[in-house]
Amino acid sequence: MLDLGVLGALSDTALTSEKQIEFNASGLPNTFVPGRNLIFFNFAAALAYRRNLPVMVGGMCETDYSGYPDCRENTLKSLQVALSLGMDWPLLIETPLMWLTKAETWALAAKLGGPQFVDLIRYDAHTCYVGDHTTSHTWGYGCGICPACELRGKGFAEYLQAASR
Repeated sequence: MLDLGVLGALSDTALTSEKQIEFNASGLPNTFVPGRNLIFFNFAAALAYRRNLPVMVGGMCETDYSGYPDCRENTLKSLQVALSLGMDWPLLIETPLMWLTKAETWALAAKLGGPQFVDLIRYDAHTCYVGDHTTSHTWGYGCGICPACELRGKGFAEYLQAASR
């Protein structure tokens, strides 16, 4: 385990400190931690290199997301090139959810692992920006009002609606 608490020292955001979630003038929520996914992938790439694992997988999605620049396909493809060049080793960053909506992601989970996998995601995966893991919803745990919970809840409702047809 790596302590990445240093992200809090580098950025003053609602994810790294006790702040109310708001939207900046740019339209991004103040939950955006600049470069967070880039930092995560840099550390993961060093470990992948050491273990001779040429593929890394990220769950980023550009179709219905909060607009974080480090979740965009172009950002991740550029990072893939930079990491491969910087380590002189071919490395691939896969983002299988990139062009799926949240509803399509739920449907994929059901297709791949059935109801047990959907329940695993609902109850053991966490996306709430507030960090609420006590309030239960049909789509899982979260505050229910932050941008991540709104996206997850909307996607789950659309998935249930499509599955019932």
